[in-house]
Amino acid sequence: MNQRVSAEQAGTGGDGGIARRILESPTSATVRIADLASTLRRQGVKVVDFSAGRASEHTPEYICRVASEALLGGDTHQTMAQGTPEYRAACARKLLRENGLEADPETEIVATFGCKNGLTLALLAIMNPGDELILEDPGFVSYAPTIRFLGGVPVTVPLEPELGHRWREERLRAAVTPRTKAILFCSPHNPTGTVHTPEELDMIGRVASDHGLYVISDEIYERVTWGGRSHTCIATRPGMRERTITLMGLTKTASMGGWRIGFAFAPPPVIEAMVMGQQHLTTCVGSFTQAGAAVAFGEPPPPALTEMWKEWEERCAFMTSALDALPGVSCAMPEGGFYAWADITGTGESSEALAERLLKDHHIAVVPGSAFGDQGEGYLRITCVKSWEDLKEGVKRLKEALG
Repeated sequence: MNQRVSAEQAGTGGDGGIARRILESPTSATVRIADLASTLRRQGVKVVDFSAGRASEHTPEYICRVASEALLGGDTHQTMAQGTPEYRAACARKLLRENGLEADPETEIVATFGCKNGLTLALLAIMNPGDELILEDPGFVSYAPTIRFLGGVPVTVPLEPELGHRWREERLRAAVTPRTKAILFCSPHNPTGTVHTPEELDMIGRVASDHGLYVISDEIYERVTWGGRSHTCIATRPGMRERTITLMGLTKTASMGGWRIGFAFAPPPVIEAMVMGQQHLTTCVGSFTQAGAAVAFGEPPPPALTEMWKEWEERCAFMTSALDALPGVSCAMPEGGFYAWADITGTGESSEALAERLLKDHHIAVVPGSAFGDQGEGYLRITCVKSWEDLKEGVKRLKEALG
């Protein structure tokens, strides 16, 4: 299931003129499997889709209303490359209110097309060809390809299952070389659901500070933590503000995946460089999407959001408990985010073989753990924030498949 683009698929000989950066990269497993599930549904197959990180809810109405009013009111023109002053001010209010960070919207914030675009702009700003970036294994499927696309070298450091899928400091330090430029990590973590404590963030910060490295912190899930846990921005830790690029967005926590909207918070020289990259690559983020996102970030989360998050925690608890009861499967409640990271080693099947069998024979779409790195083998990632109907039907089919 972990496919690559090939010249043969394009119907050409040799490399077909396609760049090696594409030919040598895997497809995004999460996007590809979700697209395949959508295709099957259009063909009349009743697929239960647990693949991509997409909640069943639509974007809350109060956010859509503001964006619609902006669109109908003529807010249809390009904005400043850095983002509208109103949107950046809203992001600054959110950082102060929820994260304890006082940010200057004029010099420390840039609007982005979600966190993927934020990562691309950050890498363009700080990474030279041949520079190394340390990242997690398992980790988000697009990190390593994006680094390679831009001429960098991804260096993975295994997360330790016995530490709750966290880095061991000595292994992290051992990965640093004279070519290392930054450490990239995600908290709450995709796919394992780990939420880093301040002490764990300080460990990452020590390594970065001792070697003069940047830290790129993907915090797309930062508003959804479970079991009374809370998210901490590494930029708030001692000595880390001046070396951290924080990526945030609304794709996950406000069901705004189709909006492609987020922001980066970073030191002024980095933001200035990211804005230059934005000028040449995309010009700006959508005007009316910034208007809707400004209310989503600028105001305290209303019941429309907080009740949805409470419901998500219940769904995560239901799904992980059901998975843990299946033969050959072990699954704990995530600390944050909304994925079940299910250990399937007891089934005797590889993650890719089991994911393929579930889709082919039982019409259940999941993501094999191997898509997230070598250390992901033996796991499946299952999205828990689908409708109750899909969750219950999915559990029924999983029991049939594994029972």
